[in-house]
Amino acid sequence: MATIKEVAAMAGVTPTTVTNVLRGRGRVSEATRERVLAAVAKQGYRPNLNARALVERKAPTLALMLGCITNPFYPEFTLQAHLAARRHGRFLLVCNTDHEADGGKQFLDDVAGSLSDGILVANKGDLDLQQLRWMEGQGIPVVISIWEFPDRHPGIPCVAFDSRRAGEMATEHLLSLGHAKIGAIVASPAHGIHGGRYSGFLDAMKAANAGVNDRHVRFCVDSFEGGYQAARDLLIDKPDLTALFVSNDLPALAVLDAAADLGIRVPEDISVVSITDIQLAGQSRPTLTTVAIPTTEMAACGIKLLLEMIEKKPETPPMVCIRELALMERQSTAAIVAAN
Repeated sequence: MATIKEVAAMAGVTPTTVTNVLRGRGRVSEATRERVLAAVAKQGYRPNLNARALVERKAPTLALMLGCITNPFYPEFTLQAHLAARRHGRFLLVCNTDHEADGGKQFLDDVAGSLSDGILVANKGDLDLQQLRWMEGQGIPVVISIWEFPDRHPGIPCVAFDSRRAGEMATEHLLSLGHAKIGAIVASPAHGIHGGRYSGFLDAMKAANAGVNDRHVRFCVDSFEGGYQAARDLLIDKPDLTALFVSNDLPALAVLDAAADLGIRVPEDISVVSITDIQLAGQSRPTLTTVAIPTTEMAACGIKLLLEMIEKKPETPPMVCIRELALMERQSTAAIVAAN
């Protein structure tokens, strides 16, 4: 591999000039810049990012720790985080913790803390806050993205959205269509990561004097399989339900399959509403009505906040709450049909 000195010699300039051309800084004439770039291309020179990081004490990478890369939401979030990082001249090191026996501890200790300047965390609720605080204590900035509880600060810099309001919006949509017998499928424990969404569902039902029967609620794993089994169980047990609130799109898509397998038509026999708005929500049959959360904004804001933490750590860990939510009304919900 060619060295920067060899490139400089071919171009007839100093190594510093080569560096300035490649980084777009300093005063370099157009003729010199073209000569340097031609030498770079001919020599096949590639900058040594590790050496640069040692000299500048700044890594070209940021770490992103995910809970489950097979959940369609996380690749979409990762793409947006990647694009945001690239806009700031950084790359992402990505770790999926679902299949790590230690929950990603070794990634945090051996990779994220040494090969990156900071860590963006987007896990699915299984956060080890103590471990993240330990990383902060080692001088490694940490930001939690997709924090779902804006009224409960984790003590670590975070980007939050109002999950309770998302649950209210989804449920209010069903109520506005005349539904009263509404069941719920929650893809976490009641006080887990989807606890805010479930609380919003309960609040909206209470405000409408609709009431909630515990037998109309199922809790499941946040997966297609979990949603499918929960839906089959609930729809077989409670065939008089006219609508379902589902706390996340992936299990909601499974609800559509379970209903079809049971001969239940969506939305003619039962309406289904969810939260998140992954791409598949607009591609299913029927397409899924869902409350869109600000994925792109949260990813970009998480990267921006992390870079701010790298530059200067504030005395109090900030929380940035993005309140933009939107109901994406599609084919899976419809007004209730009155009995003849």
